[in-house]
Amino acid sequence: MTGRLLRKLRLRLGIAAPKVAVRTHLAWYWRWLGVALMLALSAALAAWMYDAGRRFAGFDRGEADIELTELKREMAGTLAELGRLRAIANASDAKLAIERTAQAQLAKQIRGLEQDNARLREELAIFENMLSADARNARPLSIQRLKVGSDAMPGEYRYRMLLLAGGRRDRDFVGRLELLVSVQQEGKNVMMVLPEKGEDGSAAFRVGFRHFQRVEGVFRINPKARVQTVQVRVYEAGVEQPRVTQSVAPGDG
Repeated sequence: MTGRLLRKLRLRLGIAAPKVAVRTHLAWYWRWLGVALMLALSAALAAWMYDAGRRFAGFDRGEADIELTELKREMAGTLAELGRLRAIANASDAKLAIERTAQAQLAKQIRGLEQDNARLREELAIFENMLSADARNARPLSIQRLKVGSDAMPGEYRYRMLLLAGGRRDRDFVGRLELLVSVQQEGKNVMMVLPEKGEDGSAAFRVGFRHFQRVEGVFRINPKARVQTVQVRVYEAGVEQPRVTQSVAPGDG
């Protein structure tokens, strides 16, 4: 019994005894720190290898960023130049429109002056004839150059005439005008008298002159109606019967 116990002790404590391994114990946070460090190194290595691969393939991100910045700068310059050119073009268009408007207004003024000049020449000729010796026996009152025509607005008509007093006169002619407008409306003929009742004192229909007077005015009717004729009557103050009458159709004269 004793011998068996000794053999067991020799096996455990002798040369043939089992080997014992001694290991150093590390805290868990050091282990995690090592793992994180290894992961960071792996990520950095992977990024370097990726960038190196792109450079090897002919793509450099740094150069691409520089080129992109340069392109953005050139685009900004191009947009600025485009804005400047557009501003110049708009200013040119506005100037051209102003010049065209000014030319149109000038042409309109020239036409108006030419018409005024022709009218004045005609009136001067009439006035010279009136004062000539042959005109001394002319009618004491006449209507010259009576014209009636449609105006700008629908249903609006403008009339023009020249009242002429012939012979020698020692006083002014004072009186009034009356317009009889024959209108066709809805298949019926209607006669309008202007000025209407209550408008006898209207300045537009009063006349007063020594030798001649140019008369111009506007009357209005229903835009759906049509003027057939217009008769002008000239009354002397205090006289019930017209001194002279004349009729004209729109556009005549």
